[in-house]
Amino acid sequence: MKEFVKSHKQITGIIGHPIKHTLSPLMHNLAFELTGLDYIYLSFDVPTESLSDALKGMAALGIKGFNVTLPHKERIIPLLNKISEEASSIGAVNTVLNENGLLTGYNTDVYGIIQTFEPFRDEIADSEITVIGAGGAVRSLLYALVRNFKAGRINLVNRTAEKAELLKDYYAEKILFEKIFAYELVPPDLKEVFRRSKVIVNATPVGMFPHTDDSPLALSEFFREGQIVFDLIYNPLETKFLKLASDAGARTVNGLKMFIHQGAKAFELWTGKEMPVEKIYPQLQSELQKEK
Repeated sequence: MKEFVKSHKQITGIIGHPIKHTLSPLMHNLAFELTGLDYIYLSFDVPTESLSDALKGMAALGIKGFNVTLPHKERIIPLLNKISEEASSIGAVNTVLNENGLLTGYNTDVYGIIQTFEPFRDEIADSEITVIGAGGAVRSLLYALVRNFKAGRINLVNRTAEKAELLKDYYAEKILFEKIFAYELVPPDLKEVFRRSKVIVNATPVGMFPHTDDSPLALSEFFREGQIVFDLIYNPLETKFLKLASDAGARTVNGLKMFIHQGAKAFELWTGKEMPVEKIYPQLQSELQKEK
């Protein structure tokens, strides 16, 4: 084991809190092994109050780069030396590159979203879309839906309407999109909003392993045949949310493709090499199926 650790010159990783259920270490370490790169990927559980100190440590230790997950995607921005234009527009960072102690923030979530939604491009254009959530992932999602897929109208539904309103106002100013409408998540009152939407996306962690009996919507009657329903969760592969949508005749897509492609873009930023996505996908899918 000592020889294994010593053989790796470059350290990468992920910071978040809590962090133990992420598949990022498995994905990236497999990619490093397949490409023969002298890197290792580790998980760092960093509470919010320790974020600033953790970043100083990352820079000082020469850690090549790291991913950023809940709850740090927005909080990290003022603590970085630079952020990309895309991350600035989105208002969230999920990947950091360390270059000689200077930390630059990027958003590769948007790349993962584009790759996932691409097969549905023509159906998404000019359509009504309902998004559940208002966190860091939603920022990337809204950016992609407006800039890359030309969404017609977006309903932003969140437990607290105020947070959805703030995000609506942010995008009206940042990318001049005025067709976002904020709602408080009170399901019976929003049944018609969900049913008339062409696309529904769950961008919350509700239903993620190990809480697989949870769903932001509790009944299949909120969905209908012909809809496209995405869940950004990848563990489990079929959430209760997706099962309810499927029972109503909707087409469903889980978050695994997004997860892998956002990771592939981060991998490229850190190493300058392409991740072997076609080899990674079946291995992660197999790993997730084991956890059933």
